[in-house]
Amino acid sequence: MKFYTRLGDDGTTSLYGGKRVMKDDIRIEVSGEIDELNAHIGLLAAESDAEVSRFLAEIQARLFIIGSSLSSTEGNRTWRVGKDVRGEGSLGCDEIARLEHETDRLQSIVPALDTFVLPGGSVAAAQAHVCRTVCRRVERRLVTLSREEHIDSLLMQFVNRLSDYFFSLALYLNFIEGCDEKKLYITCK
Repeated sequence: MKFYTRLGDDGTTSLYGGKRVMKDDIRIEVSGEIDELNAHIGLLAAESDAEVSRFLAEIQARLFIIGSSLSSTEGNRTWRVGKDVRGEGSLGCDEIARLEHETDRLQSIVPALDTFVLPGGSVAAAQAHVCRTVCRRVERRLVTLSREEHIDSLLMQFVNRLSDYFFSLALYLNFIEGCDEKKLYITCK
């Protein structure tokens, strides 16, 4: 099997279902943003302990399915958004609650913030901040896509909570590694 097909040399690609679209089609762009986020999460998982890495792997599996679903034609969206690697589960209120629970758990471990923080600290925490910012970009592009196609509100909630999780994870990773946050105090006159 070759990894190249030459079919995209003209600037088009296929949606799942066969329809050809330009490579800058908003569905392809959102899928690409999700793919980029997934790659950044993979790097973060490589820098994290086993417990965090397992949770990140679950997130990666869900994001892969979400990206696949978004790049499918309307009649071919047979991917179950939210399946994990074993094919179990679905994206729903439980998944959002799980993200919220994990975010709250991490937040309960670290000292309360009284200011803004600059991204950085340990390598893993800095990578969690990269994941957070790429996740926010995914969210913005999903909003753009929602102007053309129906986007499930649970998907929007999931991506929004996911960026919150990455912020909490960054603080947690700095805390457990003993890295001080770069604090930024801003005053208004």
